[in-house]
Amino acid sequence: MSEDTLKKVGIEGDPSKRSASFTIVDDKPILNFARNVEVMSLKQALEKFNWLEGYSWKLIEKEGDYDGYFVRVPKGVKVEFPVEACLYLKKIKSQKVHNVVIVEENSELNIIVGCVSERLSGLHMGISEFYVKKNAKLTFTMIHHWKKNNEVTPKTAIKVEENGTFISNYILLSPVKYLKSHPTAYLEKNAKAVFSSIVVGFEGSEIDVGGEVYLNGEGSSAEIISRSISRGGKIVARGHIIGNAEGVRGHLECRGMILGRGSIHAIPELTAKHPNVDLSHEAAIGKIAEDEIFYLMTRGLSRDEAVSLIIRGFMDVEIKGLPEILKREIDKAIETVERDLI
Repeated sequence: MSEDTLKKVGIEGDPSKRSASFTIVDDKPILNFARNVEVMSLKQALEKFNWLEGYSWKLIEKEGDYDGYFVRVPKGVKVEFPVEACLYLKKIKSQKVHNVVIVEENSELNIIVGCVSERLSGLHMGISEFYVKKNAKLTFTMIHHWKKNNEVTPKTAIKVEENGTFISNYILLSPVKYLKSHPTAYLEKNAKAVFSSIVVGFEGSEIDVGGEVYLNGEGSSAEIISRSISRGGKIVARGHIIGNAEGVRGHLECRGMILGRGSIHAIPELTAKHPNVDLSHEAAIGKIAEDEIFYLMTRGLSRDEAVSLIIRGFMDVEIKGLPEILKREIDKAIETVERDLI
């Protein structure tokens, strides 16, 4: 696995800039280091902590006995630097992992996960359960870099307790044969969830991404923001917010851009099960307008520079509360793909 590939998925490799580093090569977990946060393989954690049975396979129906990573932040601890995990599909045809993350009350954690493949074909299924306790905050950034014949079917569920915050960033800027990802969050009183995705679909790729949020607690809120670019691939961009309680708020924003051939299908859904809710959505799909290119060229830019600037502006998703270090990681990932989109 080259250093350049690792950088494309946000893997820093510098211990001074990370609180922990964890790798799964095929089905073998490897802990590199950890400080101020508990990190180990899930099987090790289940043997060490009897209480963990109350979390494992409680948000997602059990499918098998898979190992993965376990991350836990103690009560009241705000971890300064991100935890880093790399899931690497190297030799086996099918990589299946099960992960559990617990951010205890009044704690804060950032996680960066990079998923890469050396195999030209193969299946990856990452099953993740996140528990964000009262007044806690978890920022989770996942960057995928696959081969064009890989198939990817992650499953993710999140429980956010009172006044907790969960921020999810998903980035796919490489070809993939098939990808389907629909994380689901359950929010309690005054909890908040933000899902943001930046997806590029290359020729031959079939991508179906979206988020679903259940606003079960009074005053809870959610945003689902997606940016999709089709470079010949088929993309379905979904979002579903369900308002089940008093005074909840939710907003969906699905925007797509088609460069050449390809297709984008935006499916924003809102469900209100209480009279006092505020739910909204907007969706738009189009192409780069020639008048925008012409305007930028009159300002001294070449055509390629103008197109690059428009694409960068389209993919720029501002997320409130995102740490600067993670903003830089996302910017780096976007920069690596811009040249291929012109």
